[in-house]
Amino acid sequence: MIDLFFIGGPLFMGILTIILVAMVSLACYIAIQKKKDGENPPADSWVKELGILGLVIGIFGQFIGLYQAFSAIEEMGSVSQSMLAGGLKVSSITSIYGLVIFILAIILTFGLNLTGRTR
Repeated sequence: MIDLFFIGGPLFMGILTIILVAMVSLACYIAIQKKKDGENPPADSWVKELGILGLVIGIFGQFIGLYQAFSAIEEMGSVSQSMLAGGLKVSSITSIYGLVIFILAIILTFGLNLTGRTR
């Protein structure tokens, strides 16, 4: 797992990890506030917004990686299909991580909304 972090590029993977930690911390804080006060804090939608931000930054990281790969291919002239496939695989790591963050945000938001409802 640590290998994927460094293969995907420490800059974008680091930013995505910071977003993930902030999102989970915010969800925990909101859950504690709901249990303590019994009301919905207005920060409920922030969890989903952080998830969307993670998804967008993941896709942006992939586009940056693809741009760099295509620039390298342009300089080299021609590359093998396996090298091209490897570059595409590496560039998609940040998008997959961003998508996982977004899915987790949806699950957390659903859980927070579910616990906030009265019966």
